[in-house]
This record gives sequence, C-alpha cells and structure tokens, in this order.
Amino acid sequence: MQTDRMRTELVSEPSSPGLPNEDFASVGLAASGQGGALVLLDGVTPPRGASGCRHSVPWFTAHLGGALTDLTVSLLDVPLTEALSRAIAATADAHAVTCDLSHPRTPQATVVLARWSPEAVEYLVLSDSALLLESPDGTVTARLDDRLARLPRSALASAARVDAELRNKEGGFFTAAADPAVAARAVTGVLPRGEVRALATLTDGAARWVETFGEGDWADCFRVVRKQGARWLVDRVRELERADTGRRFLGRAKTHDDATVVYAEL
Repeated sequence: MQTDRMRTELVSEPSSPGLPNEDFASVGLAASGQGGALVLLDGVTPPRGASGCRHSVPWFTAHLGGALTDLTVSLLDVPLTEALSRAIAATADAHAVTCDLSHPRTPQATVVLARWSPEAVEYLVLSDSALLLESPDGTVTARLDDRLARLPRSALASAARVDAELRNKEGGFFTAAADPAVAARAVTGVLPRGEVRALATLTDGAARWVETFGEGDWADCFRVVRKQGARWLVDRVRELERADTGRRFLGRAKTHDDATVVYAEL
C-alpha cells in the first residue's frame, strides 16, 4: 500500500498449506490522512485437549484484531494500553456465555501495536512478537517483551507446569486472553515522530531468521525486510526450516510456524 505519506508491506503465511493461519495483521490509516496504526497478533496454538472454549484461535485473533484496529484508529486519544484492555473485554464478552474463559488455555495471542501521528509514535508489545524501529540515521532498535525468553527452558518442558505456574502469572509471562488487566503488563513507550523513519513487526515464526537460525541480528533483519521485502524474509525462513533435517536449530520446535511481517515507512 502506498500513499503520499507512507508505504506499507504485509505478508502472512500459515505454517502449512491448508491449515488456518492463527496470526492477524492490519494497518489502518486515520481518516484525516495524518497518522495511522498497526496491529499484529500471533495466536497461541493450544496443546491437544480441552481449552474450555468452543471457538478456534483464528476466531479469537480475528475478533481481537478487528477490535484493536477499530479502537487504535478511531479513538486516537485513548492510550494503547486502554485500547488493548477494551478490545480484550469486548472479545471476552463475545463468547463469555458459551465458553469457560477462566481456563488457562482459553484462546489467547501475543500483541504488537504501533500508532503514529504528526507528533509521536506510540508502541505496545505483549509477549514474544517483535517490533523494530528505525531512526532517521538508520539505527534500528528492537522493542521486545522478553519475559518468556528469560525463563529457563526446563520450566517450559511441561505444558501443565506452564499453565499452572507461568502463563499469565507473576514471574512468568503474559498474553492477551480474557483478562483486560493484562494490558498493564505490556511493554510500552512513546517516541517523538521525528525519531522514527520506519518500523517493522514480526511474529515469532518470521523472527526465527534472527532468534532460531542466527542469520543476522535485529538490525540486519530490518534491512533485509526494507531492501528485499517481507516476502523474501518469510521465504528464507521456510528454506532454513526445510534444510534443518537434523533439528540442529529447531530442536523440539515445530518445523514451521505461522509467519507474519509488517513493514511501514512513515
């Protein structure tokens, strides 16, 4: 998409053809033409077994993402934490009668929000998707919620332990599920508009280029997306996944994950 003020690129691919994509991404432009917002969600795939909910993860990310797109673009004076809180509450209301929203595996997602105006760039990151910001001098800064990455791998070996002790728990990590209060746990910030030239955001399926395969750092990743495109990055991740037949890099992780990249020149 291109206007007189900005250019955006969005690529999203499911883990395998024929499977639903549990990611959600959108870019909304303010009606005034001055500013806009970006929403990125990575739905959490539950393990086999009960989740307390009759709805799928794509249903959840579509509802939460749609609400966030509306709120971040239409209510420019509402802080991003408040927008996320309202969107979680609205999504919960949509299935509270039919589903057990207290279940630890009720549908949930990671969240990245960015909103820009002529004066400022606001951002919010919750869980393990990544936001990259480029300054006018070319410096790239990663804004991350690294609480999940800081946990010892041994603590994550059992899904039951994760659900009982770590998921949406103090000392663990947080995702957007059914509790609006989780919005206050997000990593947030505001920068002067003149300090951000472009931004990119990636779900962890695309961020494997950095985090799993070590093809470069976050600055390298941003430059690849800018110069070669979001499609190239996702295709390269797929090549690396297919080549890792000995599981040297992937280990116990699934071979492919939903992969989404959004790039915006402001």
